[in-house]
Amino acid sequence: MEHSPRLALSNKRFTVTYTLTGTKQECLLKARDICYEQTVEFPEDLTPTGDIGNHIVGRIEDFRELSQKRFQTDISFAVESAGAELTQLLNVIFGNISLKPGIKVEKVNLPAEILCLFTGPKFGQRGFRKALRVYKRPLICTALKPMGLSAQDLAGQASLFALGGIDIIKDDHGLADQPFCPFEERVQRCSEAVRNANQKTGKSSIYAPNITAPANRVLERARFAKKNAAGALLITPGLTGLNSMRLLAQEQVFGLPLMSHPAFWGSFVTSPHSGLSHYFLYGQLMRLAGADAVIYPHSGGRFSFSREECTDIVRGCNDNLGNLKAIFPAPGGGMTRDRLHDMLSMYGRDFILLIGGELHRYGGNLSENSRRLVEMLEKA
Repeated sequence: MEHSPRLALSNKRFTVTYTLTGTKQECLLKARDICYEQTVEFPEDLTPTGDIGNHIVGRIEDFRELSQKRFQTDISFAVESAGAELTQLLNVIFGNISLKPGIKVEKVNLPAEILCLFTGPKFGQRGFRKALRVYKRPLICTALKPMGLSAQDLAGQASLFALGGIDIIKDDHGLADQPFCPFEERVQRCSEAVRNANQKTGKSSIYAPNITAPANRVLERARFAKKNAAGALLITPGLTGLNSMRLLAQEQVFGLPLMSHPAFWGSFVTSPHSGLSHYFLYGQLMRLAGADAVIYPHSGGRFSFSREECTDIVRGCNDNLGNLKAIFPAPGGGMTRDRLHDMLSMYGRDFILLIGGELHRYGGNLSENSRRLVEMLEKA
């Protein structure tokens, strides 16, 4: 064991709360392991003393029992260990230990020294409402589908949804750049369709194309969407990487709200014993990475999220996170009109109702079906 040189450290720390599964002794060992594995990744008996051993290595701040074989610990890390990058911050929070069972990230507590490094959501709830000129009721979003339709057919759908007053008409997340519906043609046709509908209705409906793409194409597609008057952008950060979304959020040239889709990340939250909490992944992390709205499956739909987990997401979207704006929860996944009152009682007015296939169910008049939904929501 060597004595480490003195480091330029601020003595400021951030804290991660982990839930651990096992006996008390097993969980104490896991907590100790996290301190080293997530920082020096070096045997404890070989770790230098001094600043490395005393400050760089994680520090157990609290350890408590939740129930039989479930414990919770707060572990702090030097802010310098995260550098000034989201990638390294996440590496410290859940890097190597993501490969180990029985460890779950619940939440983070970040000081101003870290939060000031991130611009977070450009619009947030207030800015998104202002862009749509809808201030008192939940926003309404629908998706263009199914995959296989041409760009012209999807533009026809977009026009009818906008004429019916739907606020956000987004690409389904499965629409990319397929030969039957090329990205650029779809963006041009759908943007024009929504713009023409707005001229007739006087409303401010927007089209949000899906810009999820290979790393070298994300910015290119975002620029094309902006040039062709898209009103927002849909991105799946589980596929593109969180920093692709963060870059879009901080770039002044884009100036469009970002909607995050949850595809590919389900296994991060579906285990009760490992992974990430709904609060952290869909709330805190999406705000750090710049999303203005986060899509996720509402309880009782065709996915497995519970009511409690959905409530946790709402808290993560709204709880104080320094200078980062609150964002819209956007629950969906098989929602129907008869669930509207229940969702209003749960979410209040500050959410985005994502409803897709249901609008096709009541006859072929998408415009009239959309108009009735808007009226139901305004009355409720």
